[in-house]
Amino acid sequence: MDTKLTLKLDKEVINRAKRYAESKKISLSKLIESYLQLLTKENSNTEEISPLVESLSGVIKLPKNYDDKDDYTDYLTQKYE
Repeated sequence: MDTKLTLKLDKEVINRAKRYAESKKISLSKLIESYLQLLTKENSNTEEISPLVESLSGVIKLPKNYDDKDDYTDYLTQKYE
């Protein structure tokens, strides 16, 4: 159930928030509701993992000494030779 809420905020903050909401094609009310939802969400320290990502976990086995930065450096070196 939606309930009306009145807030007193700085005019410039409101204007910036309206422009931001408009650029995202959502209402200012929805923007604020989403923000408050995020702030007050229980177990906010745990991120939800989508079923797809969860099903993919453990698919690739990498050596314990694998360094992704070295691998990426090698990739870039080959790409720009």
